[in-house]
Amino acid sequence: MGLMDLFRRTPRGPTTADLLAQGALVVDVRSKSEFKSGHVKGAKNVPLNQLGSFMRQRKPADGPVVTCCASGMRSGKAAAKFAERGYTVVNGGPWTRVQREMAKVR
Repeated sequence: MGLMDLFRRTPRGPTTADLLAQGALVVDVRSKSEFKSGHVKGAKNVPLNQLGSFMRQRKPADGPVVTCCASGMRSGKAAAKFAERGYTVVNGGPWTRVQREMAKVR
């Protein structure tokens, strides 16, 4: 699997834009210092090593999730963890890409 495979959606799955239009929560899994250097407006910063704790507080019924990070690698891991627990989720990839998608939707 190459890097770009992480960003491709399956034919049946929603896109980043689809979930953003539905009001998805954007979860940025970068470190706090990375997040402070720039992030998607309204995103929730949950470093990857704290994701388990966050998922115990937020349930799949709370709504869809779009994950992001610096390159798409950590957010891909986070999206897989969300999906394993039944969330509607898309790996948005780099936070700058999610920010551009959000500007189109809103």
